[in-house]
Amino acid sequence: MSEERIRTSESSEDHLAMKPFTDEDVEIYIQSKVEPRHYLVSKAVEEVQKIIQQLTAEISYKATRFQAISNSGIHNENIKDQPALLAKWSAMLRGKRPFHPSIQVLAPSQFLITVPLRGLTGYRECQVRHWRYYTVHGAKLLSSVRDPEELHQWLEVEQFSKSLQQWHEKDVNVEGDLVPAKVLIVFRELVEKSIISCNLSSKVTVLESFSSVVRVAVETSESQVEVELVPAVEIPTCWPEKARWPRCLKRWPSQEKVQCVKSLGFDLLARSNYHWQLCFSRAEHLLMESLDEDGGCRMKCFRVMRQMKEDVWCAGNKPVITAYHLQTVLFWTCEKYPRSKDWRCFPEAFLRLVQKLHKCVSQHFLKHYFVKSTNLLKYANTSDLDLVAGKLAGFLENPVFCLD
Repeated sequence: MSEERIRTSESSEDHLAMKPFTDEDVEIYIQSKVEPRHYLVSKAVEEVQKIIQQLTAEISYKATRFQAISNSGIHNENIKDQPALLAKWSAMLRGKRPFHPSIQVLAPSQFLITVPLRGLTGYRECQVRHWRYYTVHGAKLLSSVRDPEELHQWLEVEQFSKSLQQWHEKDVNVEGDLVPAKVLIVFRELVEKSIISCNLSSKVTVLESFSSVVRVAVETSESQVEVELVPAVEIPTCWPEKARWPRCLKRWPSQEKVQCVKSLGFDLLARSNYHWQLCFSRAEHLLMESLDEDGGCRMKCFRVMRQMKEDVWCAGNKPVITAYHLQTVLFWTCEKYPRSKDWRCFPEAFLRLVQKLHKCVSQHFLKHYFVKSTNLLKYANTSDLDLVAGKLAGFLENPVFCLD
């Protein structure tokens, strides 16, 4: 990132003419835009979940290594075998909105659904570094495979105290490693066969992909939704060393909340060739659900910002900035402004949040909240980011909600 880009962004941030809008403007926007969006997306989530439940139940019947997604958010044997952890999880979410842990809504027509893997329990982190000299198909290489980036890791079957024999077989395992690309090849074949055997061909279509990632188009009553189906190893019993969180001397979230969040563990997703991606969906969900226990307006700010992003700043079916990016911006802003009084005045809080988003997009740099050495915008199209940054700057100079 160039110093000139950073100076320009900081300078523009210091001189933005942030004119406040009225409470009436906000309420009109919420009623006319945010609430209808919430209804439509919630309906799509329910329809997609029902279809994918049917599909993954068939996949699980064909291959026991894959589990069907469920409504409860509890798939893994590690959770089900621990009543205390189950009780705590249920208590933390009691009275909250319905939780679909397997589903991430990146945009209204772009979902990510994790499909849990069965037969891998008792996870422990690997302390020894190994060099790998093989292709994803098992052929020998003269030079070693590159090390994983910060948000990724290798996964050896021996890292689990208990594992099904199927995870030792060559269709998914190379030299003791569970290889995501091989898991995805097996999974794609199962998806294609199960669509036919479930008579879902009129509702689900497997999309072509340049990588091993599995994407399907799902027909709902309102529109078509593109869904990435991701095999996931759920690890709810420990917190990864790479996630050095919370940072020292931070007041948000509270220490009690931190312990609850870390007790939910993490997942490992099969989304690349060699390396498994760390995912913190349960932890992130808990943080989102407990945002406004002090009566603040954080969630209101997030929903309005998300709506403006989808309507004006970064519209489209495959936006360069997704709801996940906005959620990350919100977490960093909550950490920087931990006091309740910082979130009592909506106009000030909202513009502060948009300001943070503008800075990240302008600099092409947004740190992952739990693994801060990871830049979530590293591989984003820079021209698209600059276009979004320009629209954000225009809004901050003249904050008006678009009702068209």
